[in-house]
Amino acid sequence: MPIRHCIVHLIDKKPDGTPAVLHARDTELGASQAIENMLADLNESYNAKQGKAWGFFHEESGAYPFSGWLKAYLDESQDFAAFSRQAVEQLQKLMEESNLSTGGHVLFAHYQQGMTDYLAIALLHHSEGVAVNDALDVTAAKHLDLSQLHLAARINISEWRNNANSKQYISFIKGKNGKKVSEYFRDFIGCQEGVDGPGETRTLLKAFSDFVESEDLPEEKAREKTKTLVGYASSQAKLGEPMTLTELSGLIDEERPQAFYNHIRNKDYGLSPEIPADKRTLNQFQRFTGRAEGLSISFEAHLLGSKIEYDESSDTLVIRNLPTQLTDQLKRRKN
Repeated sequence: MPIRHCIVHLIDKKPDGTPAVLHARDTELGASQAIENMLADLNESYNAKQGKAWGFFHEESGAYPFSGWLKAYLDESQDFAAFSRQAVEQLQKLMEESNLSTGGHVLFAHYQQGMTDYLAIALLHHSEGVAVNDALDVTAAKHLDLSQLHLAARINISEWRNNANSKQYISFIKGKNGKKVSEYFRDFIGCQEGVDGPGETRTLLKAFSDFVESEDLPEEKAREKTKTLVGYASSQAKLGEPMTLTELSGLIDEERPQAFYNHIRNKDYGLSPEIPADKRTLNQFQRFTGRAEGLSISFEAHLLGSKIEYDESSDTLVIRNLPTQLTDQLKRRKN
């Protein structure tokens, strides 16, 4: 992961309402193994974080100046340290106005992963711990606590510069239930939501369930394809990359790699070609199965409460909107 530029500033803001004080670094950090390790750990923590949103820049304006500063840096009108100084001063101002957050160290890192350039911005906090020094004394020690990452964003610079129609080149931590504490950070980036990650993931899972039903697959095959979908989505989420419908379709059915993709397009689910996987939605997606004495039942977990209801007291299932194939068989038997 080549790191092009990296710098850290400090916004000292206490929760007691006193004004925030900026301690800005004048020069960027030199390359080191410690910085590479920190950025790798930051990416891992960020990718695993639930509750992220995806979007794109507002049009540059006085209210949203960040994209203009980033463009000036990328066009080499100013250096990275000057760009980050402008940006962190704006963040300090918005943090002060919000009165909802404490300060911390602000990391700006421009790095390359594969053929793609990214800019990561994160507000970092420390945790208290202990260490043993060279004299074998136990001493207090501070360390970056990347597991407590609440305000961070990642910009896919390559996509922003090369795909004018993209609406998901920025990801940011939205916070649980869209907490207001993260709104000033989103406004600092100048980002508006362009893709509903949870909604798109739910629609994809619905399209997959419909596809499995239309193919009339044996239960074992259905479980296998479900495992493939969830495995692919989870691996992409771990990498911080979106799911690609064409790639997913090929994995689900290697003999007919376009089958699932064509199903999505023909049924017009309205899905984007690339979908950011929402881990919380994926974690809720599973199949309930059971077989006993000639009875075999299998259904997706998300159908509970809508098409299927379970009454624990009477140990019964109520199933609505039966598959047409099943109702046709029942009607013929009745006649």
